[in-house]
Amino acid sequence: MGKIKVMDENLANKIAAGEVIERCASVVKELVENSIDAKSTNIEIHLLRGGIKEIRVIDNGVGMDREDAKIAFFRHATSKIYHDDDLFFIGTLGFRGEALPSIASVSEVELRTCSKDVGTYIHIKGGKIETIEDSQARIGTSITVSNLFYNTPARLKYLKTENTELSHSVNFIEKLVFAYPNISFLLTNEGKEIVKTSGSGSLLKAIHEIYGTNVSSNMVEINASNDDFHIKGYICKPSVLRNNRNDCVTFVNERLVRNNDINRAINDAYYLYKPVDRYPVVVINIEADPTLTDVNVHPTKQDVRISKMDELYELIYTTIKNTLYSTTLIPKMEVADQKGRDLYSGNIATIESGNTYDEKEATTITQIEMQFDGNEEIVKNDDIKKLDLELIGVIHATYIVAADKDGMYLLDQHAVHERINYEKNMKAFANKEIYSTKLLVPYVIEMTPSKYKLFKEREESFTKLGFKYEEFGINTISITEHPTWLNDGYKDEFPDLVIDLLLDDKKDFSFVKFQESVIKMMSCKMSIRANEVVSKEVLQYLIKELFKCDNPYTCCHGRPTIMKYSNYDLEKMFKRVD
Repeated sequence: MGKIKVMDENLANKIAAGEVIERCASVVKELVENSIDAKSTNIEIHLLRGGIKEIRVIDNGVGMDREDAKIAFFRHATSKIYHDDDLFFIGTLGFRGEALPSIASVSEVELRTCSKDVGTYIHIKGGKIETIEDSQARIGTSITVSNLFYNTPARLKYLKTENTELSHSVNFIEKLVFAYPNISFLLTNEGKEIVKTSGSGSLLKAIHEIYGTNVSSNMVEINASNDDFHIKGYICKPSVLRNNRNDCVTFVNERLVRNNDINRAINDAYYLYKPVDRYPVVVINIEADPTLTDVNVHPTKQDVRISKMDELYELIYTTIKNTLYSTTLIPKMEVADQKGRDLYSGNIATIESGNTYDEKEATTITQIEMQFDGNEEIVKNDDIKKLDLELIGVIHATYIVAADKDGMYLLDQHAVHERINYEKNMKAFANKEIYSTKLLVPYVIEMTPSKYKLFKEREESFTKLGFKYEEFGINTISITEHPTWLNDGYKDEFPDLVIDLLLDDKKDFSFVKFQESVIKMMSCKMSIRANEVVSKEVLQYLIKELFKCDNPYTCCHGRPTIMKYSNYDLEKMFKRVD
């Protein structure tokens, strides 16, 4: 007798469940997506013990008749595709016909559904139909999944705690709300309401219902197209960045997806508006011809391959960058009025006149004018150019205090100067205004054999910056000329720092990234420092020059340069208004 046999259907479903159903949130995802495909406008998800004990999804969709309800639990049974060509024009969230049989094979399922006058009740345990009978005639579907993985103990033991399983389900529903703001969602656990949305159809309102006022009030709409793609949604101002990428939410044709190239385009667009370890809150839906996307990569259908990715990258990157560029991004320091909390959201120190202006010790305008001449206007941002701030003073020789008719502004003198220097230097490098001068005493740098080998591979990038060197023994170089942009005070320190950046072992090394890193470092080190006393003229000059920058809102490392306290917030602090 032969050794090869056709696998039992129930065993095949259990194996498939290992791909489709990873945890409680996987069940929630598949059931809710089926409800959306059924044209529901109201979806309720009720969990017990985070879904470990029970998951119940109720919708008001089109429902099923008895025959369809039975067939729905057969493997690869689907109402969403019929022919080979349908795979190239997928317009639904589900289509593989694997979710329901996979769920039913590793749990106990009760289905109540109705599409016309008579409803159907089906009870399935471990993939086997136990009961089929008539039920109440409520249009829509209610499906209850209990005792998940009861017959696959190897999978059951890998379920996490109730809170962990619950958090994954909540996270999924929160994101799905943004793709379907016209659907009212309700998610509960142990009867306690966790997520509730109105289904108003407004994406911004959905963002408000999930994130709250602080985020929704700092979102900016985007809407742009090219020949192949249309993107729309909201991006955040840099004042509401997050510690991880979890709030960077992207959809392709209203399908929640994970795609590294899309995330890279978004992150690159924010590059100069945030620190490297902070991430934006973004909700973007990408509309594309289905023939340009392949969602049939994995049973979860969250991985997607996109043709013409370069064109999509450019559209996302340019749209976000231009939107940020044309938006006033000065953070507004709003006053909290909750009981038991501070009445203001920042500690405003007193202005210490004793160390504000010491003409003997202060850095003067003549000492910094070589770093930025200030004659040419760079920025085109009309809102920023309209600001006419009056210098009031400085706090702890670090924070500039200024005001206009609308309120008070705090500026970080180091961040402001760094931004000014960065844009001046970027412009100079772009115009190739790089000259070298000879050193009276050559600067010798020794390297390890591996570092020296890497240096030789990248030496062209080093010399492009204006450095010239000679071989000086084994694994050693002697720098004979340095670029004129290098200030006298940094001639002994800067070559080592440039070499360190050059020898960074990142695989994606490029001259453009290397040059920008050098400019950032140079701009930072050549800027006025915190706690450095400077003259009143310098402070006024910094304010004036900041508003000529392309991005006056952050330093080149993404820290804010300026913040605003409106007159209303100031009056609220002192309880002059309610």
